[in-house]
Amino acid sequence: MSIARRASLSAACTRLAAGTHHDPHQILGPHSTEGSTVVRFYHPDVVEASVAYAGGVVPMERVDQRGLFEAALPVGELDGYRLRCRGPLGSWEMDDPYRFWPTLGDLDLHLIGEGHHRELWRRLGARVIDHQGVAGVAFAVWAPNARGVSLVSDANGWDGRVQPMRSLGASGVWELFVPGIGAGTKYKFRVVRSTGRRIDKADPLARWTESPPRTASIVEQSHHAWADDAWLQRRATDPLLDRPLSIYEVHLGSWRRTLDGRVLSYRDLAEQLAAYCAAAGFTHVELLPVSEHPFDGSWGYQVSSYYAPTARFGAPDDFRGFVDHLHQHGVGVILDWVPAHFPRDDWALARFDGTALYEHIDPRRGEQPDWGTLVFNFGRNEVRNFLVANARYWVEEFHIDGLRVDAVASMLYLDYSRREGEWVPNQYGGRENLEAIAFLREFNEALHGDHPGVITVAEESTAWPGVSRPTSTGGLGFTFKWNMGWMHDTLDYISKDSVFRRYHHHQMTFGLWYAWSENFVLPLSHDEVVHQKRSLLSKMPGDRWQQFANLRALFGWMWAHPGKKLLFMGGELGQWAEWSHRQSLDWHLLEHPEHLGVQRLVQDIGARYLESPSLWQRDHRPEGFRWIDAGNADQNILSFVRYDAAGRPGIVCVANFSPMTHHGFRVGVPLGGRWREVLNTDSAAYGGSNQGNLGGVVAEPIGWHGLPFSAPVTVPPLAVVWFAPEAS
Repeated sequence: MSIARRASLSAACTRLAAGTHHDPHQILGPHSTEGSTVVRFYHPDVVEASVAYAGGVVPMERVDQRGLFEAALPVGELDGYRLRCRGPLGSWEMDDPYRFWPTLGDLDLHLIGEGHHRELWRRLGARVIDHQGVAGVAFAVWAPNARGVSLVSDANGWDGRVQPMRSLGASGVWELFVPGIGAGTKYKFRVVRSTGRRIDKADPLARWTESPPRTASIVEQSHHAWADDAWLQRRATDPLLDRPLSIYEVHLGSWRRTLDGRVLSYRDLAEQLAAYCAAAGFTHVELLPVSEHPFDGSWGYQVSSYYAPTARFGAPDDFRGFVDHLHQHGVGVILDWVPAHFPRDDWALARFDGTALYEHIDPRRGEQPDWGTLVFNFGRNEVRNFLVANARYWVEEFHIDGLRVDAVASMLYLDYSRREGEWVPNQYGGRENLEAIAFLREFNEALHGDHPGVITVAEESTAWPGVSRPTSTGGLGFTFKWNMGWMHDTLDYISKDSVFRRYHHHQMTFGLWYAWSENFVLPLSHDEVVHQKRSLLSKMPGDRWQQFANLRALFGWMWAHPGKKLLFMGGELGQWAEWSHRQSLDWHLLEHPEHLGVQRLVQDIGARYLESPSLWQRDHRPEGFRWIDAGNADQNILSFVRYDAAGRPGIVCVANFSPMTHHGFRVGVPLGGRWREVLNTDSAAYGGSNQGNLGGVVAEPIGWHGLPFSAPVTVPPLAVVWFAPEAS
């Protein structure tokens, strides 16, 4: 061997040993010359190696004492071969990862750099594939500023020296195909930063992970056979806005547990939740984030693996089974999705390749002061692609029916939770985050364009205009927006003693001034029953009977009010305690008649809601609603009519938020004849005083409240009553 060639091999071996060779395939694997092929192999612990191929077995020469071996084979083309190795712990045989072509093409790399790869998860991460006729796993990761990246796994003894990855040029992607391994392999990427520091990183596109506190990524391959075609076809053709939407918000780890306190699996949760939601008339469950997260106390809102369902409840196919089962039982699944920020854990996304890769480099834009987290750099093509593809991933791979986007306000405003001098204005001197706005529009356009029927919901707490308006008209493109104003006003009003409510009557009517400005969801969410805000029942004023009556009235009011519905788990039980993620809901409360009555009420409300098109067909248009009497502050009474798509009156709602009963109370109605009492929250079946209208009232041709007919009504105390025309 010439001195120059030996020096070249020595230099390459130095880089291999340091983990900083950008293209190990350049030195390792087969290299053809005229009439022969040189095979090189690197492993510091191997004492003896040979190449087994169709022509026989050829010993390899150790050409560098640090572990570089070489053999010359008398063939010009080498289709396949095996490496036979002997080390201190024994002998083994393996296929050579360095004889394979890249598993990503030029088009993939172009789309990744451009930020428009629609199926990013099918190119980056870990994929079980057949490559050049060989089964194995293709690994790829974006780390443009790394000096080197190696694969470490339980298949290579977590040895960062033996499987360095190659850089695919300016794309910043590092790639390696490892033959002979498959699903279930645990792995990470060992990244060498510019400082020379080595750090093991979980795969940003891992589709499966170890259960926390362990942090390794796991190679995943789905074998789930979907059986929800009928659901998906119906979803794609149902109108987005003019259909019933009643959401049960759930934290999977604390909805229900075993008697000894263990969490249920995805499969067990599927069976129980599907039956429970169907019985209560909930059309969908909304899950607090299920993307993998290291800290239970974050409730899933500090995500470390955006592409992996949490392993706390099972494998990814178990989660597919969860969604499939709910779909087959008529219940949709919405996920909480957190593209606003991510945690600082050094084994995850933060400073992934030693630089601010996913996060914004300027801490005035890249750090979220409220939560101690990092903010995505929405101006970077690859980061937007990572997030938009992630949204597609949940819909395409798990058949998710919608995404509720958390903390949208924190994304829209550059000065969110920041004092003067702690934020940087946009290019026009304003406080709007133009890059985040563009990202949200791109996300909504991608989902709505590719997946008709899938909904997106914004948790946006300000008066940002057009959140649920099309991007073509300047909106953000969401299907719905949480009505935080309605929630705050309603809970503030109903938490006051009834004697003071007359002074706050406007809080129950103000929401109708802006009810049609967005497509709203009325949320009584998890945020309202934690952090010493008290449970819904505990917020209610008065004695025990009044507290239950107020809670029942709240639910009767909410389901009749314009807007889709969302209720966090436990509210329907009349839970006294604040929600805790550490334990199950207090299901034992159902042994008491008052609590069982609240649950029965929610079930009956759900049934009445589904069978009453006037409560959802024109939810977001003013012609679907008419006040009967919005001004009776002295008696704390409100009444209105809901109309269906054909303009027919369907439900008259009369709400009494005082403890006084009113007999013969005249209420204007749009039609004459008999009106059935279809819901009364004061019914004895729900724990009320059972004052009502003996099944209905008869409307007389006496004009009242600007309507041509009216009926004398018994209005129960602290109660909501619904009436429907007899003919309906």
